[in-house]
Amino acid sequence: MRHKRAGLHLSRTPAHRKALFSNLVAAVLTYERIRTTEAKAKEVRRLVERAITWARRLGPVLTKKPEKRTDEEKARVVHAMRMALRAVRDREAVLKLFEEIGPRYLTRHGGYTRIMKLGQRPGDAAHMSLLELIPAEGKAEKPEPKPEKGNAAKPKKEPAEKGKAKKEAGRPRKATPRAAAPKGGVKKESAARKAQPSGATARRAPRGKKGGGE
Repeated sequence: MRHKRAGLHLSRTPAHRKALFSNLVAAVLTYERIRTTEAKAKEVRRLVERAITWARRLGPVLTKKPEKRTDEEKARVVHAMRMALRAVRDREAVLKLFEEIGPRYLTRHGGYTRIMKLGQRPGDAAHMSLLELIPAEGKAEKPEPKPEKGNAAKPKKEPAEKGKAKKEAGRPRKATPRAAAPKGGVKKESAARKAQPSGATARRAPRGKKGGGE
């Protein structure tokens, strides 16, 4: 019976499991998006949101510069950072949590992450998911630019070139001069060919002999 034993074992020892979750939480806070199995994503999601809550509870203290904070506010920040370090063993990730991520969700109470399923992994058919931080309120995600059709975009013509092209299109085209006929007209047929009756074939001299003498 597993009474009061929350969480999954994931076939790991407690020390290995704790180190795994700490690394995954630090990766989520650093890169704001990781790709892992669905079981790990659901377990890491609890720790990520708990760490963000520690930063968000400070409220407007996060927006103040460290020099302008009172002693009481500094003590609150130190306590919250120490509590976040229990789940995250990366100091750089914790600094980003309290400087960038915490002020982003001051007006949001919970629900800082989302899980999107990606299907099964080819090797062992494990269910994969994408765990990421949601964008700040009022900031929509920028759509990816679509690639332009063709190898290169055609440059736009300048207004002066457009007007010139329209004027040239409105002008009537000049007729091209025809080729001049050869001087003397068509060559006249020879008198011998004209005297030959139609349908008759010309008689040729036998090969090897010149002229028509006997």
